[in-house]
Amino acid sequence: MIKAAYHKYILNFKRPSGTSRGIMKTKETWFIILEKEGKKGIGECGILRGLSIDDKPDYEAKLNWTCNNIHLGLKKLLEALIEFPSIQFGLEIAFKSLESSDEFQLFPSEFTEGFDSIPINGLVWMGNEGFMREQIKERIEVGFDCIKLKIGAIDFQTELNILKSIRKEFSTSDIELRVDANGAFSPDDALEKLKRLSEYQLHSIEQPIKHGQWEEMATLCEQTPLDIALDEELIGVFSVSKRKKLLQTIKPQYIILKPSLIGGFHNTNNWIMLAKQNDADWWITSALESNIGLNAIAQYTYTKKSTMPQGLGTGSLFTNNFDSPLIVKNGTLHYDNNENWNFNL
Repeated sequence: MIKAAYHKYILNFKRPSGTSRGIMKTKETWFIILEKEGKKGIGECGILRGLSIDDKPDYEAKLNWTCNNIHLGLKKLLEALIEFPSIQFGLEIAFKSLESSDEFQLFPSEFTEGFDSIPINGLVWMGNEGFMREQIKERIEVGFDCIKLKIGAIDFQTELNILKSIRKEFSTSDIELRVDANGAFSPDDALEKLKRLSEYQLHSIEQPIKHGQWEEMATLCEQTPLDIALDEELIGVFSVSKRKKLLQTIKPQYIILKPSLIGGFHNTNNWIMLAKQNDADWWITSALESNIGLNAIAQYTYTKKSTMPQGLGTGSLFTNNFDSPLIVKNGTLHYDNNENWNFNL
């Protein structure tokens, strides 16, 4: 018989991190702990307040219900939790962890054996111009050749100037540049802004306008000089038929998959299949989970064998993250088995 419990944990940012939705100093997360015959399984429910579709007043009550009904088994629980994707994600990891010989080795591979690594992007948070330039310099110095900048919160011309200064020093063969607007542009001026951004040979832009504007986003994807990646657009799209309609309507160049926000790995697999059917490519990104969630996402991502840089480098943001074998070096994520886990709630 499986026993289940949940625990809340507050992650503290080393320094406040900014997006177009505001400044974050702390990040709330929840852990589901399963126990059976002396074995333990650990899962993380990585909710992002203000963004997750399951940011609801009854979130903790739903976690409590999940633990009280753990006897239903994973399949039935996932069906019952369709509107709580972060709990689906945590539950999926917890069951996988419980079944594994090592609770942290969920998808054994050359990555978890330490023989291979995952290329990742270096993330540059929003802030004043000096702060953003400082971050860019740091990312390049430690070996990142793909950098993602959060844009849309400061003056647009200043952001263009920052991109221009990077391109003056580094060509497209030196540094791949991605930007993420988090829906900050209006449909009226988005195309003009995309044209100006494209002058700096960017790889792509994430979510230029707010999600839910399918026709406007479709027009942008058709006319854009710069590849568009859907991110927030995928949140809360639960049915396969609506997912198909979204991709067929908008026809994005890329989709970005955050397992915590879209309902775990079974739903990520479904989005990948649909993307392929609609000539869209994809990459996977963590959503400010602790190293527990990041570990699961990284191990899963490696099995998909994508050669694109993934968004998996957020574990170092927090002062009170859990020690783990996950190590970032030279723009890649490694699993160093000489490092031990230290998971203490």
